[in-house]
Amino acid sequence: MRVAALVTSGKDSALALFRILRSGHDVKYLATMLPQREDSWMFHFPNIHLTDLFAEAVGIPLVKAPTSGVKEAEVQDLKQLLAQLDIEAVVSGAISSQYQKQRIDTVCRELRLEHIAPLWREDPLELLEEIVRSGIEALIVGVYAYGFDQTWLGRKIDRRAIQDLVELKKRFHISIVGEGGEYETLVLDAPFFKKRIELVEAKRIWERQSGYLLVKRAITVDK
Repeated sequence: MRVAALVTSGKDSALALFRILRSGHDVKYLATMLPQREDSWMFHFPNIHLTDLFAEAVGIPLVKAPTSGVKEAEVQDLKQLLAQLDIEAVVSGAISSQYQKQRIDTVCRELRLEHIAPLWREDPLELLEEIVRSGIEALIVGVYAYGFDQTWLGRKIDRRAIQDLVELKKRFHISIVGEGGEYETLVLDAPFFKKRIELVEAKRIWERQSGYLLVKRAITVDK
């Protein structure tokens, strides 16, 4: 099946893509929406400019389009992008967000495409453990919830980080996979990468109780 995989350079879309590639689907495109505002309802914002490097590392063509980030209008922006592609299905990394999944479902239905969500409703802890076990190298690059501080910015998701996320869930009732917008990630390497991403220059941006790691410069390097 010819598919386009929605990617953000984050862990969820990377894991979904990994599974789809292993299943034998023909991933013709990676697709990214570029929000023009930080508080997009649908799409990832921190370091979204790095999807170009992500696509280069994976070795699959990237298609992208800007979106206002305005509620519902951004759904139509996604539809316009996907309508141009010769595909049969769309892949997303949705895990538990009904808002996100229902809107991608609607877009796909209107375009007569199948929506494949390989992570949907799976156990969050098992997903994080699969990310670590499979060799996906993901950094936390944005934190937006109680319990997180600046030390989380740039932290790799490993077994210790998973333990700490579980503790935060107990104390603050967060989603340990960040599905409620608690944190955002950036994938630097994965088993299906032909190259890896290397950060050259980054800066912590912090205001009050939240912030993000702004990547000013990154490159791809041979593995």
